[in-house]
Amino acid sequence: MRNWGYHLLAVLTIAIWGVTFVNTKVLLQHGLQPMEIFLLRFIVAYLCIWTISPKTIRSQSWTDEGLFFILGLVGGTVYFVAENTAIGLTYVNNVAFIVCTAPLITMLLAILFMKSVKATVPLILGSVTALVGVGMVVYNGHFVLQLSPLGDMLALVAAFSWAIYSLVIKRVSTRYKATYITRKVFFYGILTVIPLFLLKPWSFPLEQLRQPTIWMNLLFLSVVASFLCFLWWSVAVKKIGAISTSNYVYLNPITTIIASALFLQEPMTLMAYIGSALILLGVFVANRKVREDE
Repeated sequence: MRNWGYHLLAVLTIAIWGVTFVNTKVLLQHGLQPMEIFLLRFIVAYLCIWTISPKTIRSQSWTDEGLFFILGLVGGTVYFVAENTAIGLTYVNNVAFIVCTAPLITMLLAILFMKSVKATVPLILGSVTALVGVGMVVYNGHFVLQLSPLGDMLALVAAFSWAIYSLVIKRVSTRYKATYITRKVFFYGILTVIPLFLLKPWSFPLEQLRQPTIWMNLLFLSVVASFLCFLWWSVAVKKIGAISTSNYVYLNPITTIIASALFLQEPMTLMAYIGSALILLGVFVANRKVREDE
């Protein structure tokens, strides 16, 4: 697969993640809590990855095992719990916009801590252009900015956690296969979320999981959005770099708003169309000459 193929793989992954908002919203409406959704989707995804993952259990060193722990913690538990909790505390628009600053944070962290990554004019200009487009798509002609400190802070934590995930996964991808990395992420994601149930015990009746609406949405989140997408994301990061891959997160609101229009009857406005065009332009410009050899 040529480099453009890996770029398409990243775009496909983001497109799928963009529509998971609809699946998650349906499950929340049926009584599942954010941590319960996360645990169920990662358990099923973990079982799936075992069917294709290598037999190796232990990593090459305790340092690498620590990195896998970080990946499961920040890319799984912290990201999903922080984001979903933030939605319950502040406006969805605020959360969506703040989380989409993850590529910008990834770029800044890489420039600060990785000597091989250089800030170029196209990278900075493209990132800012895409971020403006994100703002236009997220607010979709209904601009209401109201601050909720705790909720907004949790959304920012989610953005930072995904930025850290993108950079750390690039580091381990030089020594391990994508299937092995993904399996470790699921394992430590499950391991680190379990203690949180001591604070808020499981409450959803297990017999209700047999409802078609619930198990079908969970199956999509588990097999497609987790098992396949985390695997594809690992491959993309390994082949085209953390910054280039992370920039495609800017596309997330486009697929979310399209899914909302199709399944939730939430219409797109002229501002959303213009914002979508700016996102596409920004991502194209930012990824033209990204210099990273991590």
